[in-house]
Amino acid sequence: MLAIAQKYTLADYEALPEGAPYQLIHGELVVSPTPTVYHQKVLGHTFYEIAKFVERNEHGEVFASPIDVYFNEDNAYQPDVVFVSTKRLDIIGETNIQGAPDLVVEVLSSNAKRDLVDKKDVYEAFGVKEYWILDPERKSIDVLENTLGKYGNEFRLYSRARNGEGAVESKVLAGLSVEAAYIFAPLHKK
Repeated sequence: MLAIAQKYTLADYEALPEGAPYQLIHGELVVSPTPTVYHQKVLGHTFYEIAKFVERNEHGEVFASPIDVYFNEDNAYQPDVVFVSTKRLDIIGETNIQGAPDLVVEVLSSNAKRDLVDKKDVYEAFGVKEYWILDPERKSIDVLENTLGKYGNEFRLYSRARNGEGAVESKVLAGLSVEAAYIFAPLHKK
């Protein structure tokens, strides 16, 4: 007999203990593995650069994971970095963000397929304006902008840095430029 996988909803997700390492992806409760130290360094550098720019220019709010972003009954994610513009601050609730942030950053890890396919499709469909994909292994950054394509929302490459060289720019945060060498700086070890 074929077992049918249980489909979970936001109600199931909200019933989990606080701090439980899960995301709700297409109705499946997916364990988020503990990130590596280097993943967290890359995340910290990225958050710092975006938050510094946003605060200096009073553009809105920036959050680092873990923070819940609810898209619909089947999808609740914890992106690595989230930016919500001043015009859209009303989507920020007491415990989560309800709807698509303006900008989302994911630092790839052992579950890269989820970030590159499953979550990317939801970010695109629900109107995240800009999606940054950071790959610590390849030391690359892709900045994708959400445009209206032939079949609806579609991400297109806006800016790219490779091999830890060059800088990326943001369209959503005009004037923000981030150096890949800083984002992917090596760990300091004795």
